[in-house]
Amino acid sequence: MIEKARALAREYEDLQKQMQDPDIYSDSKKIAKIGKRLSDLEPLIVLINEYDKCKKVIDSVEEVKGDPELEGLAEEEAVGARSRIIELEEEMKVYLIPKDPDDDKNVILEVRAGTGGDEAALFAGELLRMYMRYTEEQGWKIEIMSKTDAEGGGIKEAICKIKGSGAYGKLRFESGVHRVQRVPVTESKGRLHTSAATVAILPEVEEVDLEIKPEDIRVDVFRSSGPGGQSVNTTDSAVRITHEPTGITVSCQDEKSQLKNKVRAMSILRSRLYALEQERLAKERGDMRHGQVGSGDRSEKIRTYNYPQDRVTDHRLGQNFSNLPGILEGDLGQIIEALQVKHQEELLASGGE
Repeated sequence: MIEKARALAREYEDLQKQMQDPDIYSDSKKIAKIGKRLSDLEPLIVLINEYDKCKKVIDSVEEVKGDPELEGLAEEEAVGARSRIIELEEEMKVYLIPKDPDDDKNVILEVRAGTGGDEAALFAGELLRMYMRYTEEQGWKIEIMSKTDAEGGGIKEAICKIKGSGAYGKLRFESGVHRVQRVPVTESKGRLHTSAATVAILPEVEEVDLEIKPEDIRVDVFRSSGPGGQSVNTTDSAVRITHEPTGITVSCQDEKSQLKNKVRAMSILRSRLYALEQERLAKERGDMRHGQVGSGDRSEKIRTYNYPQDRVTDHRLGQNFSNLPGILEGDLGQIIEALQVKHQEELLASGGE
């Protein structure tokens, strides 16, 4: 483990030398890339430097052997250094876990009403609002790419793009089935109803990262429609793209321009195809273990929002969180942090693979 850490320390030194080269300043993309890598490595370098200091303290015991007074003082310091080295090695393990390159990407967020009729649509709308509030708190930007409202309130589905540093790394664990348990306003007998909505979190994929062959897609255009099916546009500006090999279909109609709708639909399609390929590769590696926090299985029941008990239960953590209204207002920090910690623990247990 220490050798791996030292290899990264050598990389850090090499990158610092590159940053001192005057020729590099003609390439802004390279500067940004190296700067990002240096920033990622910095916490590990701090730990390595402290580790080396502790090793010197321990080695000093050998150097003063034969001098009872100095040997006693050195041994006292060495006791603390040995204890600290154990802690430092544990801290280093976290930084030595290979970072998922998708973690820094923007996000394509999809929220869909599931079982439960009108109540499911209302809940889907509340989940969308929750993520919008959380996005604002993080200082990120959110753009609604496609949204279908439900007649009884709430939404049938919504697709958004969330732009921000580390967005996918934080939101990736939100994929799955979210359930709500409460008494609907329309329920005269006060019975508790259970409804559901599905959330998908996909990393935004650039064109250079995933090539889609023109012959693999079919593009259909049609007129945009509002609630109830009425036409809201006199031109065929809405776009439906079908990826023939997989059968994946994406529709966009929120923009007045057919070209803009096509660009949005292609962006969503790229993210879905990328996610499909990542799932295939993960299954080949055999690491899509049931219940794993990072699995991203959209059919898995991940969380229940229980109104009567003011409780949100995350089933992967086996943990309850209070203040349900606050959570639905975007106070997701404690849940997301707990999921990130558990994911790191799973990676450490599996050797970081």
